Amino acid sequence: MAYIHDAIRALNPSIVNIADLTATDANGNVVQYDLAAAQAKLVELQAAEAKAEQAAKDAKASALAKLTALGLTQAEVTALIG
Repeated sequence: MAYIHDAIRALNPSIVNIADLTATDANGNVVQYDLAAAQAKLVELQAAEAKAEQAAKDAKASALAKLTALGLTQAEVTALIG
């Protein structure tokens, strides 16, 4: 799951630490960032995660359907993929 810290770092790769939404770089200098942009990026990251999860579920369902169409039994499919 993506968090606001992930979004902040995605927008500003120089940030190495975030504590209580205060971001610092490798030298400990405070780095300013746009919280609204980070919140928008968080929504984007979460949508991408959801899309990837759905794609994995769809791929598994497709594989199961193809294996069944080839004549494998449910027990054989389970033995192959768990």
